[in-house]
Amino acid sequence: MKNGTLLAAIDLGSNSFRLEICRFSNGILQRSEYIKEAVRQGSGLDEDRNLSAVSMEKGWECLSRFAERLAGFHSSQVRAVATQTLREARNRHVFLEKAHQILGFPIEVVSGREEARLIYQGVSQLLPFSPERRLVIDIGGRSTEFIIGQNKNALMLESYRVGSVASSMKYFPNGELTSAVFQKAEVAAKAVLDEAFTVFNRSEWDTAYGSSGTVSAVAEALEHAGWPSEYITMESLLWLKTQLIRFGHIDKLRLEGMKDERKAVIGGGLSVLIALMELFEIERLQVTPGALRHGVLYDLVEREDDVRDIRSLTVNGLRKTFKADAAQAARVSRIACYFLQQIQDQSGLDLNWPRLMKKLDWSAQLHEIGAAISHSDSHKHGAYILDNTDTPGFVQHELHRLSLLVLGHKGKLRKLDVDFDDDSFIFQLISLRLAVILCHARRDPEYAVFQLGISKTESQCFELKMEPLWSQRFPQSNHLLQQEVISWQKTRWQLHLVQAA
Repeated sequence: MKNGTLLAAIDLGSNSFRLEICRFSNGILQRSEYIKEAVRQGSGLDEDRNLSAVSMEKGWECLSRFAERLAGFHSSQVRAVATQTLREARNRHVFLEKAHQILGFPIEVVSGREEARLIYQGVSQLLPFSPERRLVIDIGGRSTEFIIGQNKNALMLESYRVGSVASSMKYFPNGELTSAVFQKAEVAAKAVLDEAFTVFNRSEWDTAYGSSGTVSAVAEALEHAGWPSEYITMESLLWLKTQLIRFGHIDKLRLEGMKDERKAVIGGGLSVLIALMELFEIERLQVTPGALRHGVLYDLVEREDDVRDIRSLTVNGLRKTFKADAAQAARVSRIACYFLQQIQDQSGLDLNWPRLMKKLDWSAQLHEIGAAISHSDSHKHGAYILDNTDTPGFVQHELHRLSLLVLGHKGKLRKLDVDFDDDSFIFQLISLRLAVILCHARRDPEYAVFQLGISKTESQCFELKMEPLWSQRFPQSNHLLQQEVISWQKTRWQLHLVQAA
């Protein structure tokens, strides 16, 4: 990545939407601008887990302001992620479709574990090198993430559905701050977090860190009251709870360092924080500036390098886990990318070809993972694995795209629930299918004799040109290509085999 490149991360949290813009300089990200708006989208979920119209409108209005600031940015410079509220919302597609149009960039709804991974990446980048085992906690609006890691490596990741907005809505709905209400909220939080204790218990880590959200808000209020700014203790939390109870209601709350936007959710957030510090026997919680958005920014940097891209590492790990043939995966990938490059050279279409090429390579690497379950239906099982596994670095729609390519690498095309007018997907699909056919004998084929392109005389038609004597030399491969022609006849696209002059 070139020095001076601007990168932007957008975090659509349950309580706040955040935009951070940084400039890349010699491997370091320097903040250029930071905008935070308390949208409180998490409080807009009804009993049926649908976002209210008012909540969606507030989110769209905020994103329109972000979009104005991001004018001129390219897609490779921006990544937007959404967390628990949009993971839960049944009507999230309504919000996301318009949000994408307004923002101008896609919004990825990340899984809880992927959110935890990105949080740890952001935290670890801003902490010094140390052999200590770190417990990192991030209390968000509707979820709390736990991570144990060492240096840059996250070792254990989990997300639990308890947070400041959800707890405040349930136990502090009228804004009353009483001892009895705090007790109920703390007991409820412990009931949820009990599950985490077996994995993240005191024997598994050396130092505890708190990131973003509730931790930052509490730390700021405590600092203004004279407590240490670097860490939080149970003594300081109980002091803060006593102050809140003394005020009795959020409308009467007057504490230096506590912003008005935080008051509505401080009861729930503090309850969760007290509960987890008691449950996990945390004597001192170190406050760290690292957060989800920083992890997103550093992820953007690493995606420029295949060796460091967590998605490439994940793909390699999946291939090894399911014992897929590495040599076959490599040859299928090489030939599929050869065909896609030929389409690119002839199509003249303005598509994100490097991105298409990378995802085609991943699908080739993974196309046989389902064979560990069943050889004949390996494509179906491979697609199922990708649609139902937690994979670091990927979001659901990316995995589903890969699963469709794996499902479609052989067999009938009509089984694919895809839009055959999606040129980029069809280009990847035919490249992969042709590569699998030519590699059916599991050895390196003569593929330089082929030229794949789009017909200049027929719409939605591929032409595969080959040397005249090839079909006689390789009759089985030629038979499979003839069958492939028939397969495409049942779609909107056609495939013609042409003898080169």
